[in-house]
This record gives sequence, C-alpha cells and structure tokens, in this order.
Amino acid sequence: MSAAGGGAAVPMLRVERLRKSFGGVAATADVSIDFPAGSLTAIIGPNGAGKTTFFNLVAGSIKPDSGRVVLDGEDIVGCSSADIAAKGIGRAFQVARLFASLSVEESLMAALMSPAGRSADMAHRFPLHETRQRAGVVMEQLGLQGKAATLSGNLSHGDQKLLDVALALVLEPKVLMLDEPTAGMGPEERHQMIETVHRLWREGGLTLVFIEHDMDIVFRIAETINVLSYGRLLARGTPDEIRNNPEVIEAYLGPQAEEHA
Repeated sequence: MSAAGGGAAVPMLRVERLRKSFGGVAATADVSIDFPAGSLTAIIGPNGAGKTTFFNLVAGSIKPDSGRVVLDGEDIVGCSSADIAAKGIGRAFQVARLFASLSVEESLMAALMSPAGRSADMAHRFPLHETRQRAGVVMEQLGLQGKAATLSGNLSHGDQKLLDVALALVLEPKVLMLDEPTAGMGPEERHQMIETVHRLWREGGLTLVFIEHDMDIVFRIAETINVLSYGRLLARGTPDEIRNNPEVIEAYLGPQAEEHA
C-alpha cells in the first residue's frame, strides 16, 4: 500500500500521539510508533512502563484519552475490541484466554464462527467445512494437530500459550500482537515458542508486535525495538542501537547490557 503521489509506503499500523491516564497518572503519554507491513517489532521496558496498556489501547480493550490508531489506513479508535479483531488485529495475552471446556479444534472453530458476536454473518463467511479446514491449517502451523480433540483446559502451559496464539491467528490478522508469549515457560518451551513465533512471521508475512522481558529473545529476533518508560517512548532502534543506548541502559537494561554488547 503506497502513499498518494508515490511517496513512502503507509505503515500497516500507525499509532499517533496516543495518550491514556488513570487517576491523573499518564500510563501512555504521546506515544507515536509506526509498524511497517511485514515488520517484526519488540516492545520492551520496565514493569509499569505502559506496555500492556499500549496493547490494550491498540486492540480496543480500553479507549485512549486522545490520539489515533490507524490500521491499514483506517482510524480504528472508538471501534469495539471485537470489531478491531475483525478488521485485522489479532492478540494473544500474557495469561492465555481459552475456552477451557472446548477441545482445541472446537475452540478455533468457535473463534472463527462468532467473532464480534456475529455468528450468523461469520457462519456465512466460513461454512462448516471451510471452518474446520481453517482450524486444521492453524493447528498444523502451531504444532497442535495431534491435540485437536484435547480439552483446552487440559493442555500443558506451553500448549495453552500456543492455542492462545492460534486463536489470534485463525482469523488471518494483518497485525499479530503477542503479550509475553514465553511467560511462565521453561527453557525448552521458551525456545520452541520463540522459534514458532519467528517462523510464523517469516513464512506468513505478518506484521508482528510482541512484548517480551527476555532480552536474549528480543535481541535475537526483533528487527526493531521500542522502549517504553513511564508511559513514554524512550528509544527506538535496531537491537544493536538499543543495546548500546545509554538512556536505555540506565532506565532498563543495566550495565550488563554493555558487558554483553
């Protein structure tokens, strides 16, 4: 998608001067970030920096006090979270949000057939055969095809996190947002999850944005890193630029970042 007059490409997702305060404290303060189509971007920062609030604002879970969120050229501020999901923003959560009493396959089919509470409309868009087929494709992408009949609530922690990603992915989003995809995982599960996430981005052409505290993961796979601190955008750059940024080292990474640079 190109800007009029042959200029620079319009970002798939653009956040402009986004502001949100709670009780007089700015959780997000004039944050502006562009996410180019097909990019892989990390959001990092200390606890309380405003990372999850930023995700909540973009996904429509909460409304900003001011600013714009523009998805593929359309301002989506004011849309419900369900409508934003239907427009093309998929989100997985730090704590997986699952249909515990449904099987993996049933969960994905339910997500396909009733986003935004419009089951009749979505059933028309995704007839039963196509719905099951799409669920099968996503299960294969996430390595869950062998657990199609397993109740979501009976999955291991790692597989529950994978299913949460699958639920975000099944509607073929333009932008996939992952909030700490490796949270609570052991070393092997973390490695498998991040390899899966990187493969999904590499093969699927997704615009992918993720929050992550493990800096080894961030520096290994992110193309661009945005650092939030006290609700403000402290820095933006490549992994090398962020690793060696004095303000970021002082506010978040600590002197060990310089030692491992």
